[in-house]
Parts: sequence; structure tokens; C-alpha cells
Amino acid sequence: MRILVVGAGAVGGYFGGRLAAAGRDVTFLVRSGRAAQLQRDGLRIVSPSGDLALTVKTISAAGLAAPYDLILLAVKAYTLEAAMQDFAPAVGPGTMILPLLNGMRHIGALAARFGANAVLGGTSHISADLDADGRIVHLGALEDLNYGELSGERTLRLQALEAALAHAGFGDTLSPDITALMWRKWVVLASLGSITCLLRGTIGEVASTPRGVATAHAIVAECAAIAAAEGYPTAATELERMHDRLTRQGSDLTASMYRDLHKGAPVEVDQILGDLLDRADRHSLQAPLVRAAFVQLSIYEKSRPV
Repeated sequence: MRILVVGAGAVGGYFGGRLAAAGRDVTFLVRSGRAAQLQRDGLRIVSPSGDLALTVKTISAAGLAAPYDLILLAVKAYTLEAAMQDFAPAVGPGTMILPLLNGMRHIGALAARFGANAVLGGTSHISADLDADGRIVHLGALEDLNYGELSGERTLRLQALEAALAHAGFGDTLSPDITALMWRKWVVLASLGSITCLLRGTIGEVASTPRGVATAHAIVAECAAIAAAEGYPTAATELERMHDRLTRQGSDLTASMYRDLHKGAPVEVDQILGDLLDRADRHSLQAPLVRAAFVQLSIYEKSRPV
């Protein structure tokens, strides 16, 4: 299976690097700056699961001349339009597009551009970042990738994909209800992003502050209520796990939006919080804490130097 990884950042670089190290046919679609860095230093991963340094194949958008079997799409949501333009020549009649973006808005955009049949559902659980030297730094123990047909069917192409992703150095799960998993992750990300960005601290710092735990619980409740109104309720056991993880004393957990905020980088506020609030509006749900986080981050985004 010929795999094109769109984006060699923290997520795409991690999963694509593990696949390449496991002997899969992986090519990274990258811009000139990242391509030069990878050619000079190689793809480097620093991880509790084992460090990695390897030479990888890269290609530019202008160099794409034939379809790939799988496009593993791992870019920030605000770069989706540009990414679709770049990888369009790599999409053929049998190409599978597996997006690992946050939220749900990207599914409609990809289906509108390439057809609904080309698009799989996907989600990953990994905390990783790029450091100043371009290394992918894996920040925790989680490193799993979930995927499936949005229809819930177990198709022949999924069986081929399952074989391609198996035993590649990370957890991989073929899900019969990938949409529900995507919603579950969205609730977690929106909650984590709202807590850490609105309250300007790690989960441990929020938890150690008077009324911090209660505020975090209220944010989780707002996000879960929106998902439930959209037909994806969060199970009580899952809510309990979220409450535990997002209010744990001493935790240094933060959202990628929080880390981007501190770097002065763009944030996925529209895709993670804005789209969620659009759905809240359709159900007349207030979600005041999530709205406050959205407004704060939107002000930041508008005032950020380009």
C-alpha cells in the first residue's frame, strides 16, 4: 500500500515515522522548509515508546503525479483548504483519505471536494509537539490511531488498511462506530482546550485552585450536553474518566491549543470550539464557559501578528 502522509508535524510525523520504520511505503508531502530539515537531519522522534531517527521519502505538491492508496491527513484544521489543494493530484478512484483532524467540520469539506466514498473517519490519541529543532516529542504514553468507514461497514478496503497499519509500533483499532469515537474525542479536546486556555494553566494548576475543579466539571458538562443534543451522548463511565483526567492534582496536561497559544502560533478555535458552539445554537444551549473560551481565543487570533 502506497501511503502519502500529508504533514510531517507532531501527529503526521509520529504515525508516518512509525509506519516507515516498520517497512511500509511512506512518503511525506511537505513544504520546502520542512523538506530541507528532514533531508538534513532525518525524521526524529523522542518518545517513551522508543526514540527514532530515520531517512524518509518526501515530495512536494508539484511532484505529485499519480494516485496513492492511502492519504493519512494530519494537518492543523485551519490549513485544510490549502492541504486539499496540494494533495488533490494524489487522489484517484480507489484512494482512501484518513483524516486525523480535530472536530467534525473537515469531514464535510473533504467529502465535498473528493466525494463521500473517498473519506474515512479517523481519530488519534497522542500528545506530541515539535520542538525548536524539528524533532517530534511524544509527551505521554498514549499513541493510538482509530479508523473506520463512516457508514460503519466493514469493507474490503478496510481489511487491507487494517493489515497495513498493524504492528507498526502504535495502537491501531478498526472501529465499527468511528463517528462516535470522533465525537468523544471532540468533547475531550473542547473541554481540555476550554479549561486550559480560559483558565490559563495546566490541569494540575487548575485543580489546585479554589473552585478550579468545579469550573472544569462545568466545562465538561457543557461540551457533553452539546454532543448529546447532536445524538452522541457520553456514557457515565466515560464522563467519570474525563472528570478524573481533567481535574487530576499535579497533572501537567495541557491542550495543543494552549501550547500553540503560548508559542504565539495559530489556534484551532473555530474548528474545535466555534463549530461546537454553532451546534449548541441549533439546540438553544447556552454553554457560557465554552463561549467565553471561544471569545478569548478569537480575540487572540485576530490580534496575533501574521
